[in-house]
Amino acid sequence: MNSNWDPLAEKAAPDSVKVFGVELRKGSRVRLWPQKTADIMDMALQGKVAVIEAIEQDFDDQVHLAVVIEDDPGREFGMLRQPGHRFFFSPEEVEPVGVADSGVSQ
Repeated sequence: MNSNWDPLAEKAAPDSVKVFGVELRKGSRVRLWPQKTADIMDMALQGKVAVIEAIEQDFDDQVHLAVVIEDDPGREFGMLRQPGHRFFFSPEEVEPVGVADSGVSQ
């Protein structure tokens, strides 16, 4: 039996993810396209531009992008990881925006 196994040990999330051939990182701008429209937030955020605040990985190795909506008047709260201003999407639910003019190395 391996005594080093710890199911709660943090996994290192990737530094970037590729979406439509573009490498996205913290600070990259994306347009949101929620695949589920089960609640009002999915519908309200559809088509909005957001900034990736973090790339996270869960226990099932699924990657999630924590984003802050670009035109949110409370955007600074999202950057401080406050609830209600930070949202999670899968890489399949976003598209890169402003690759050429974003200032983010892609």
